[in-house]
Amino acid sequence: MIGRRSFTLALGTAAFLPGQTVLAANATRQIVIRAGRPDGPYHTLAVQFAEALSIAANGALTVDVQESPNSVQNVMDSVKLGPDTLFTAPPYLISQAHRGDKPFERNPKYDDIRSLTPIPGQTTHWLVRADSGIGDISGLARKPYISGAKGSLGERQTTALLKALGIDSSVQLIDLDVSGAPAAVKSGQVIGYATAGAFPIAAVTELASSLPLKILSLPESQIKQVMASDDSLTRMTIPRGTYPGIDEAINTVMLPAGIYTTRRMTDAVAYEITKYVWGQREALIKRNPAWGIFSPALLPMLGAKLHRGALRYYTEAKISVPAALK
Repeated sequence: MIGRRSFTLALGTAAFLPGQTVLAANATRQIVIRAGRPDGPYHTLAVQFAEALSIAANGALTVDVQESPNSVQNVMDSVKLGPDTLFTAPPYLISQAHRGDKPFERNPKYDDIRSLTPIPGQTTHWLVRADSGIGDISGLARKPYISGAKGSLGERQTTALLKALGIDSSVQLIDLDVSGAPAAVKSGQVIGYATAGAFPIAAVTELASSLPLKILSLPESQIKQVMASDDSLTRMTIPRGTYPGIDEAINTVMLPAGIYTTRRMTDAVAYEITKYVWGQREALIKRNPAWGIFSPALLPMLGAKLHRGALRYYTEAKISVPAALK
């Protein structure tokens, strides 16, 4: 059964600042956001996005957050979406769909996909106990380490990086879901684990509050190696002070993400949605610090042309837009 949550002005009014404009007088428009599963990386962000939209629209919009199987399905279903539907996805899937790479088949309707705005992506954290004495990834050799569940973003990136460094056969990788990793680190069963998410990740904050941790920072050479093995990634720096007791900036990699629609959405609706959300940026950050990364610097990572309505907003706001997105 597909889950859904609807938001109108009455929901969460204390959390967001009221908007200054309305989409149309005496009209309520329903917007649908397909956001993956509730335990997926984008669903919670989509719910917060929806709340911000509903409140900024001052009653002109209701926003229905719908569960969907995953981002791949979101992109596949874009060819038949209604004009008032949005969906979450990482940009590399949009590029794969454009090329017709598996699991997609070439379909000219994928060319109708348009970007509206970035959302916080999944940033990889390589954690170790501070008392492990490990200062970089190569120090994981001959140590028990949780790379995450098989197929997860953290597991894939950890495996690729260890292989690039030539130590993949010597690290004792433990196949365990990250939900059980903090307890294993606390007990000393492992010296750390890899996880990916929009920072600050609550579980990492909680663990760092009870146990001295170190998040391994990657030198430029290793960042290039990871990105060479996976072109869906981009560089990211976790600011100092993001987590308790960690007072240095961490250089790592991130899987970007965005909110997308199609050319079937009207210019007016795309404009208002984009304007409303950017107008709520500070309120979103107060609701969830992960939105702190939400800035125009993420625009070049969207991977699909902007909707004309969204482009109008960025132009009016004097936000620089790469030529590839116009």
